[in-house]
Amino acid sequence: MIREETVKKLIKFRDDRDWRQFHTPKDLAISLSLEAAELLEVFQWSGADMERAEKLDKIKEELADVLSYCLLMADVCGLDPDEILNAKIARNEEKYPVEKAKGRSDKYTEL
Repeated sequence: MIREETVKKLIKFRDDRDWRQFHTPKDLAISLSLEAAELLEVFQWSGADMERAEKLDKIKEELADVLSYCLLMADVCGLDPDEILNAKIARNEEKYPVEKAKGRSDKYTEL
């Protein structure tokens, strides 16, 4: 759970450096995608086992970057992360009812 004080700390970090001027939705989306790719890179060439133990520090670092850009994007767009996440969960519950989706990885159109 991300606490409100943590989000405020992130926003203050950005604002103290006058970086909001660079944080357009387009540029934040690009940065988010790049950081997500860096997270994915942690697992590149790792084989079928996808062992995480020795990579946990790098996973934490890259995941923090992804979360930061998500929160900054929500701020710039005037969106409440908790509200939009709960709305998405509700939509997914409709698309993927437990009785049809449990234990399956099919897309909702295939259930």
